[in-house]
Amino acid sequence: QVQLVESGGGLVQAGDSLRLSCVASGRALRNYAMYWFRQAPGKEREFVAGISWSGGVTSYAESVKGRFTISRDSAESTVFLQMNTLTVEDTAVYFCAANHLSGPHPREHYDYWGQGTQVTVSP
Repeated sequence: QVQLVESGGGLVQAGDSLRLSCVASGRALRNYAMYWFRQAPGKEREFVAGISWSGGVTSYAESVKGRFTISRDSAESTVFLQMNTLTVEDTAVYFCAANHLSGPHPREHYDYWGQGTQVTVSP
């Protein structure tokens, strides 16, 4: 079974940057699309970004376009989320997810989920 482990979260000030990582263990994730989600306190989970299984196409929530960048390494074992110009509204637990042979857009089913990493942005 594949395990996804997120890291890179922390407490930062508005305007700062963070780079989140999601590492897959247990098997290679070739042909898997990868995604980032977040859940803020008292709010529902929301889609943040996705990257296609081929690695050539990405998708972003409107609220993070131009600030966040999703990418993956050539081995398809690690996915990153570069987060720039962070705002208080970005405070959330960030989760990564994976789905076989999928595109970058949000969907209802995901094969694997990570446990999340906390991102806190102070004013």
